[in-house]
Amino acid sequence: MPKSISGFSKLSKRGKLRWIVENFFKDPENVMRELTSYWLSNEEQQRILDGFSENTISNFHLPYGVAPNFVINDKTYAIPMVIEESSVVAAASSAAKFWMTRGGFRAKVIDTQKVGQVHFSWSGDFSQLEAIFPELEIALREDAASITHNMEKRGGGILKITPIDLTHQEPNYYQLKVTFETCDSMGANFINSVLESFGQTLERFVAQREDFSEQERALTVIMAILSNYTPQCVVRTWVECKVEDLGHFSGGMDAEAFADKFSKAIRIAQIDPYRATTHNKGIFNGIDAVVLATGNDFRAIEACGHTYAARDGQYRSLSSCTVENSVFRFWLDLPLAVGTVGGLTKLHPMARRSLELLGHPGAEELMMIIAATGLAQNFAAVRSLVTTGIQQGHMKMHLMNILNHLEASDKEKEATIDHFMDKVISFNAVRLFLDGLRVRKGKTTVSKRF
Repeated sequence: MPKSISGFSKLSKRGKLRWIVENFFKDPENVMRELTSYWLSNEEQQRILDGFSENTISNFHLPYGVAPNFVINDKTYAIPMVIEESSVVAAASSAAKFWMTRGGFRAKVIDTQKVGQVHFSWSGDFSQLEAIFPELEIALREDAASITHNMEKRGGGILKITPIDLTHQEPNYYQLKVTFETCDSMGANFINSVLESFGQTLERFVAQREDFSEQERALTVIMAILSNYTPQCVVRTWVECKVEDLGHFSGGMDAEAFADKFSKAIRIAQIDPYRATTHNKGIFNGIDAVVLATGNDFRAIEACGHTYAARDGQYRSLSSCTVENSVFRFWLDLPLAVGTVGGLTKLHPMARRSLELLGHPGAEELMMIIAATGLAQNFAAVRSLVTTGIQQGHMKMHLMNILNHLEASDKEKEATIDHFMDKVISFNAVRLFLDGLRVRKGKTTVSKRF
């Protein structure tokens, strides 16, 4: 049974790692060497990474790839992507190249409003709150002025404050819904600081109302926090061309047949939540990879996107497709709250390089880049599904993972790749081929049967 420990956070990094390997691993010295081998040789950069989280003992590396040939609003990008799943970067690159000669991706930001809430409990009537609200709003804004000053100088700040009555759902429950503009910053710390200031002002303001009863002056703020659901911070991206310009596809499928099957596949994802879940996961394969590469919060973006996909009460596809008047049009509307200043975007060395690679975009341009990558990923996945099937391309990309898992040599990899050029790939089929290859070469051992 592993030991518990008091004061773990006070140990040095090496001390934490030593305690972990000695209490949880069978071969502590080898594990110690392995985990320290992932530390960066650049001590300053390692110190920065360690500061992002707590109780760090090592680094967990993910591949950093690039998808070239993205034309978005007539500008060409090479897009950084951080992801461990085989075929994602290749699929995005393939879709980018496909649309590069068909007008590229178009994108526009519809709005950039972000949302925060002050949740509070109060025994008064909503009509009383409405009556005092003009005076209250002045106090809220004045008390938060020191927080909002710099953001306002950059063109952002508090947009609107709205009192909301939710007592029909929970007794005595009200909230202030606040919308913000945070410019090129994601703005989480700014928004939360403003909301906490609002909470303090609200309690004090109501407590001082002489026209309220003693009970009505007792307002309690439950919490003040931003919402990661930002349905008014939305970007749209799309591709379109004449159906005949789509060309021909695997298996002899012509453009009209492809457009028909593709649009029906998208429609299925709008009707069926089971399909929509996998469909949207594919979109986020592309989105998350760019979000991670640029030091933004993929968890917040995923939570928001999935909520948006269910905004009418049923979970649906985030993308849409029409074939009308012989024109194929495929598009995506997506809420995206991202930043290009502050947070990890400046502190993380690779995030800085990613933004440099993209030409130092502002938040709105980054929204369009991320959305276009998600749409490209979705196009590539659905194109495979309605033509060759998803496994052919995916398993070819996955073949190297299988070969590495089976500890194949370079010559064995070359022979295996050549053998499976026109064959169905599976873990067992690759293992059996390697076993036969090794027996023929006189090796006495065969692949491990994991």
